[in-house]
Amino acid sequence: MTRGLFVAGTDTGVGKTVATAGLTGWLRDAGVEARAIKPAQTGHPPDDDAAFVAEACGDADAATCLRRLEPPLAPRVAAEREGVDLSYESIREGCKRVLDDPAVDAGVVEGIGGLRVPLAGEREVIDLVADLALPTVVVARSGLGTLNHTALTVDALERRGVEVAAILLNEYEGASVAERTNPAEIERMTGVGVETVPPLDLAEPSGAVDGLRDAVDEWSPIDAVED
Repeated sequence: MTRGLFVAGTDTGVGKTVATAGLTGWLRDAGVEARAIKPAQTGHPPDDDAAFVAEACGDADAATCLRRLEPPLAPRVAAEREGVDLSYESIREGCKRVLDDPAVDAGVVEGIGGLRVPLAGEREVIDLVADLALPTVVVARSGLGTLNHTALTVDALERRGVEVAAILLNEYEGASVAERTNPAEIERMTGVGVETVPPLDLAEPSGAVDGLRDAVDEWSPIDAVED
């Protein structure tokens, strides 16, 4: 198997954590020993994306977070305000250690915000995506305004040599003309397959796993991580 997937977002709050939980649980249910990796968590507490993924998968070993910071800011800014050392090399090598762990078949790395979010030092999230060289799933909003953000995100990844495996339009309801036409238009603009994910019942985090698997038709994370 390859080493896994990267889950990148067009922005903060677009549903990366739900997608990461769904993809990780889907893989694990298929017999792939998948582990989600959150390189840096800001806004902690209360935010804890890795804990949500682990609960969704029903296994504390299903997710790990490399670094937690309290301010709800970009990781570089949060670390600076807390006066703590946060090096890009430690984040990159921490991800690689999990990805290269013999007990892990596939890692699912969740990004922080969008691609240009300052990560550590002079490096941004997109630098980590490019250095890890994993096929990437782009998570985006479904409604008006997503065409520009999604196309620019795909362009930025492809310029860095990153394979964009799929685009997930999150919380898709088809309630407006923009929503209904966006999937086909994004496919035309980017050449990447688009899947729509409706609002999911997350009263129990496990709803992310079943909900994502039920919603996605033409693409599978299992195919993406197989040789």
